[in-house]
Amino acid sequence: MFGVGLPELAVIAFVAVLVFGPDRLPDFARQAARMVKTMRSFAHQARDELREELGPEYADLNLRDLDPRAIVKKHIYEAMNDALDEDDDVQSAVVPISVTERPPFDVDAT
Repeated sequence: MFGVGLPELAVIAFVAVLVFGPDRLPDFARQAARMVKTMRSFAHQARDELREELGPEYADLNLRDLDPRAIVKKHIYEAMNDALDEDDDVQSAVVPISVTERPPFDVDAT
């Protein structure tokens, strides 16, 4: 999820036992779980309020769809697929160049 694997979690758990001690560690774990649950609840409430304010036409709104990276990636993939569909004839005519040959260079494109 955050790039934390099993070895990192083991190191974090070991440091937590050293810092907090085995007696207080379960209390801290409960508090952390309660805080995560509260934050998740706040996030769900904010999402539901946003959907309610936007109206019924946005009832199926997914907030991940609003991520600019996802939007750009989606449009790039669509454009690439459209270009591949249009260029089926051209791709069959493309001949790979040899190792010693220089690739074509378009002055107007640079």
